[in-house]
Formats: sequence, structure tokens, C-alpha cells
Amino acid sequence: MKKTEETFLLEPERYEFRAMPMHQFALGRRDFFKIFGAGLAVFAVARNVSAMQETAPGPHGYHNEELPKEIGAWLHIGEDGTVTGFVGKAEIGQNVRTALAQTIADELGVEFASVRMVLADTALTPFDAGTFGSRTTPTITPQLRKVAAAARDLLVAKAAKQWNVPAEKLVAGDGKVSDPASGKSLRYAELAREDIGAQKPPAEDPIKPASQWTVAGKPVPKVDAREFVTGGHRYSTDLRPEGMLYGKILRPPSFGATLISYDDSATKDLKDVVLVRDGDFVGAAAPTVAAAEAALASLRVQWKEVPQISEQEIYSYLKKNAQPSKEPRFRQVKGSVEEGLTAAAHKLDASYTVAYIAHAPLEPRAAVAQWTDGKLTVWMGTQRPFAVRDDLADIFRVPEKNVRVIVPDTGSAYGGKHTSDAGLEAARLARAAGGRPVKLVWTREEEFTWAYFRPAGVIEVKSGIAADGKLTAWEFHNYHSGMSGIDTPYAVANQVTEYHQVPLVLRSGSYRGLAATANHFARETHMDSLANEAGVDPLEFRLKNLSDPRMRAVLETGAKAFGWPRQKTEDGQGFGVAAGNEKGSYVATFAEIFVDRTKNTVNVKKLVEVFECGAIVNPDGLRNQVVGAMIQGLGGALFESIQFEKGRISNAHFSSYRVPRFKDVPEIEAIMLDRKDIPSAGAGETPIMAVAPAIGNAFHDATKVRLTKLPLHPELHLAG
Repeated sequence: MKKTEETFLLEPERYEFRAMPMHQFALGRRDFFKIFGAGLAVFAVARNVSAMQETAPGPHGYHNEELPKEIGAWLHIGEDGTVTGFVGKAEIGQNVRTALAQTIADELGVEFASVRMVLADTALTPFDAGTFGSRTTPTITPQLRKVAAAARDLLVAKAAKQWNVPAEKLVAGDGKVSDPASGKSLRYAELAREDIGAQKPPAEDPIKPASQWTVAGKPVPKVDAREFVTGGHRYSTDLRPEGMLYGKILRPPSFGATLISYDDSATKDLKDVVLVRDGDFVGAAAPTVAAAEAALASLRVQWKEVPQISEQEIYSYLKKNAQPSKEPRFRQVKGSVEEGLTAAAHKLDASYTVAYIAHAPLEPRAAVAQWTDGKLTVWMGTQRPFAVRDDLADIFRVPEKNVRVIVPDTGSAYGGKHTSDAGLEAARLARAAGGRPVKLVWTREEEFTWAYFRPAGVIEVKSGIAADGKLTAWEFHNYHSGMSGIDTPYAVANQVTEYHQVPLVLRSGSYRGLAATANHFARETHMDSLANEAGVDPLEFRLKNLSDPRMRAVLETGAKAFGWPRQKTEDGQGFGVAAGNEKGSYVATFAEIFVDRTKNTVNVKKLVEVFECGAIVNPDGLRNQVVGAMIQGLGGALFESIQFEKGRISNAHFSSYRVPRFKDVPEIEAIMLDRKDIPSAGAGETPIMAVAPAIGNAFHDATKVRLTKLPLHPELHLAG
């Protein structure tokens, strides 16, 4: 069988998602209008926009790849006035459907309620590399604005021709084109009846600046919110097509184990059970989950296991197995670190580590697959439907046009649903099921074990500062965890920054913020230590070494809201600050903790975070993103880590893998800076980055103990 994306993360020599080919739009014009009816469709070309493909890990977390230049359908205006937008992005909890609909309504000049979005369906939407990297807002929002502006101009031109008046005399808005001179108007729906136009937006089509937004920029409630909170929404796990079978997979006892003997004689008399063996892949499909599990339990199999290292060895392994024969995957050199250290009044050399952690989405991997007349349809929660389609077509050797992947709105992913696992497994079973659909839902243990993790890493920092507190030298080495956020935002003339590739131990891949969380933890903890060495206030020290006005703005705004510098009112209080920038957005986090030495407990009392991502499209949606990221960041900061021994995960359940609970959530204040003068950036990742170092720095302020490992487990450092 050909190697595919589903296997790449298990292969030590490989780190990156494979490059993706260019794609044709799958649905022909005639078929399109059979589905959506007559009306005006605007066909657009994406110009000068890069689709960023996430890696695991990779250069700054991405591959650069242009969006396809071929024509694709983005927008349809129906005869009934309904406007439908088509985007290959998936809705995985980030409220993208609402923000994109706001964008179309704002630029086209229609009621928000009249816009609906079709997302992540490889038969209906334009090709998209995937929903990751905070790329939806900075890439798709401008594209939709251009398309909507082109549609608006086309409608105005139609009205001008019909009335025989200059187009510039007409006004488009409120779902109609009006002639102020005569008082005449035509609804968009009426103009869309005339014919079907094909339009490419001009390269420099004028669109509304953020200061003129009327629908975008407002806190519009989430589309279909009631369905989500009342249980009405149907996730992949809820789908039950007629005649459906349930699938289960036989998992090996440890990572890397191979099947050396297989005896299915005990299953010969089982009714309505489909068994599939393909190399090391063994699965069963049956009318019930219990029947599928029983079929697998009756197999007599033997596995060959291979030696594996444990979590206790991981950090020494990463340092020892960095690949010295190759150039670093990322290397940046400015000036001379040696000269900078020589000139330093204070020097600091420290090492930091980050553990493997799991994505722990509320919805585990799940898929429904069905073969009909040689064509495959898969419904699954994924961040990369087109990549899944490509994998399925490649593996089953069918044309891409015969594979359709549909993504129901998905119960979170956090970077953890890039691969084709569940869809491929369900499709294998469905192919043997004689046309009957097969649903496969991973158990929580399977999700914790066989999905991929955020990579562990070792980060070493060597630095120097002058007597006045200015940085003179900065040397930063990341082993294995990745390159996102690796560059320092602080001004230092002499620096070396390197990322060192290490062969995989556990299956690793993208996680919210990628390596930016690890790199910011090391950098912001180190900056706090340098401020302590110099006897300078941590906030003052950061501001002294900053030249970026946007970073300065979030720090100063946060300091004012938090009341920095704060006076301690009781023993055990600690205050910390951390900041950073990534993917075009900026964050500053301030933390207050309380250490109770009589009980050996540490409580995070308050987090204040200031976030700036340019012009805000939906304030409510953004606030939810920021607060959600802060709460998730608590887990990685305080207690989340994967425990493993001899190729087995030993905490593969929520009962043993600690995630934030209601009692862990402190008072949270999220402040968003709305910069209408700056293009909108994404917000899904950056807000998580500064939580851990802010808490760690607050712990040092309270105890004078410096924590250099994630998770921090601060309570373990209180003994004595």
C-alpha cells in the first residue's frame, strides 16, 4: 500500500504534511444550479493569497502554498433573495460561519439573516488547504469581500443598463439597487433573475474599510446557536443512515507493533459481521457496536512489539538525538553572541522543557462512510476535508471526483484533526460491507492513544544584559517542539535562534498555537529571570527592550487594567506578566496567584489578557476565542501531560488525564483592542501563548522558586 498522510507521523524520518496538489472545483455549473436554483453566481479567482499549510512541526508551523488560481464558485444570489456563500473552511467551534456571513452581508449590502454559508464540502466548496493556523480571517475574509463587491457591482451594472442611467448614479444596499434621482429600485433577487453572470473581481476592487462596516464589527450571535446548546445539531457521531453498520478496529498493544499471526476461524459462523484484514489493519463492522467488538475479541492474533523509550527518558533523548549531520531546520543569526556576552553585566543560561499533551476534543474522531456505484462519500469531523479526499482517492485508487468529504460542524479539534484516520478506517470497512454505510467512532482511550500529540521539547537559552537592562546577547535553541513563535520580539543586536529536528518518539502534530506556546514559555520565563537578575520590574524590563508599538500597546493596556505594579496585601500572593506576538496578532497576559503553604496548594486567582488582532469582525466571537484559549492554556500550564511507558499511554482517560475543570477557572478579564486601521488577523491560537509563563512568573514572585518545566505542577515545589 502506498504511504499516505495517515502514516507519516509514525515514521521517524518524516515531520511534514505532504505537499498538496492544485485542485479543480468539483461541481459543474449545470449541477450547481440544479442544487441551488437559478440566480446570480459570482465566480472568482483568488489572487496573491497564500494558503498556509500547517506542519508537525515545520518552519513557523506552515508550508507556503498559493491558493488555486482556477475559477471556483464562492457566492450565489437566489431568486428568493437568499445569499449563499461557499467556503472550504470547517466550523469547529470558532464561530467562523457567523463571521464569514457578516463579511458577505456587510460588503454586499444585505440583511445578515439572508446569508447562509456552505462550508467544508468537497463537492460544493472551493478547494481549501484546511482550517488551521488562524488563516480563515486574514485570507478568506478579504476574498469574500472582493467577491461580494464584484457581485454588488454586477447588480448595479444590470440595473443601470435596464434604466439606461450611469452606474455611478445608483446606490446598492439593503438588498436592492436604487436610483435616488427617480426613486426607482430593484431587489437583488429581481436582478438575479435576468441571467447567470460570470465575474472575476478586479485585482484592486474597492471594498469597505473597517471604519465603514455596518454588519461586520458587531457582536452578532452565533448562527444556529440554539441547535448547539439544545442538542439539535447533528455531529458525525449522530449520523445514522439507513442500513448502517458500526465499525471497530483492532488496535495493537503498543506503538510500532506489527501483526505476525492472524486466525479468524472462530468468526466464521457470525452473522451480519464484516471482517477486514489489510496488513496490520484489522477491523469489523456489525449491526451493533457490541457485535463488532465481540467479533474482534474472538480473533486469535499475535503481535511483534518493538522497544520504546519512556517519558522519563524523553528530554535526554531529544538532546542526544538532534540531527547534527543536517543544517538546523531554522537558523537566524544577527551580530555576534560571543561579543554580546562579553559586553554583558549579567548573564543567564537556562534550560526549559515541555511535555507531550493531548488535544482532548469533546468530540472524538468519528466518520460515516458509504460506497455507491464506485463512489465514496465520507462524513467526518476534520480540519482538512480536501486532504482527506485526496488520501481516500489515492489509497482506494479512484478518481478524486468519485470521492466526497462532508464536514458536519465539528465538536472542536485544536489542531488535532488533520489526518484521515477515522475516515480511512470507516471507508475500508464500508468497501467490504456491500454498499451499506459504516460508522466508526473512536473511544476516548483510542483518541488519547492513537491520535497525535503536541510535541515534547527542550529549549535552551543563553543571554546577556547590560547594566542599564538592555539585552546584549540572545541564543535560543529549540529541540523538537517546533518553530512557531521562535523569533524574539525584543530588540537585541546579537542573537542566534535555531530549531533542531529530532526523530519522532510519539506521534506528534499540530496543536493550538503549535510550538508558539513552548517558545513563549521559555522566552517569557527567561525574560522574567533576566529582570530579576538586573533588579528591574518585569514589565519595565520588557518595555525597555521593545521597539514594536503593537506589543507595547497590549502590555501597557494590560498593566493599566491589572493595576501593575500591584502591592501585595497578604502572604502567598504573586503577580506575573508575559507577552508575545504570532500570526499577525499580539497578546499580553497578567496573572495573580495565591500560594497556601499550609495546604500546599496554588490557586490561579485572576487572569487579565489584552489581545489585538487588527480590525475585529465579531467581538462576541473573538471574546469567546480568547477566553476559551485562556482556559485551555491553564491545562497545559498547570497539569496536562501524556504519560507513557514501553510504547503504551498510561493515562488514556479523562479520569487520569487532567484537563481544566470549572473549579480551576479563575476570574478572567479579556480586553480586545480593535484596530480598524490594521487588516484583521486570526485569533484561534495566539491568546493561549502567554498564559503559562505569566502563571509561572507569578509563582516566582510569590515563592522565589523558578519553574522551568511544562506542566508547571507548582504545588510539587512547595514542600519544605
